[in-house]
Amino acid sequence: MEKDSWWTAPAESEDGHLIMVTGNKDVAKFRSNPRFCIRIEVSWNYMGDASGMPDTATSELMEQVQEALQTEFRKDPVAILTGIFTGDGKREWVFYSVSTHIFGKKLNQALEPFPLLPITVYCENDPGWEGYDEMTQAEIRFD
Repeated sequence: MEKDSWWTAPAESEDGHLIMVTGNKDVAKFRSNPRFCIRIEVSWNYMGDASGMPDTATSELMEQVQEALQTEFRKDPVAILTGIFTGDGKREWVFYSVSTHIFGKKLNQALEPFPLLPITVYCENDPGWEGYDEMTQAEIRFD
């Protein structure tokens, strides 16, 4: 992750638990391309600590998975990672993609070196990037 293009801010789940939201600011070239209209959530449910955050081992594995996903999509940019939500027993990576079929193939390639992971995938059409816009409301701006 390019540190300057990402922000992180605390937010709250519907039931009041802490969610750390990390958003990608460097999305303009993808957002302006009407082919990137499919919002894809890759979710990983975990047993959280008292604050709902993952333990160290799970967190480290999640970071390795995230790096593998980002590496795969840098090689073939058919999807862009736009947001990461962590807390309340769940990590969620949000992508915008041109194709669910190609995304699924690349996801499987990225995850091949890992043991079977407890992830689920949800897709929806979001040509206006409303999900992204909603996420950016959590960003804390200092300008």
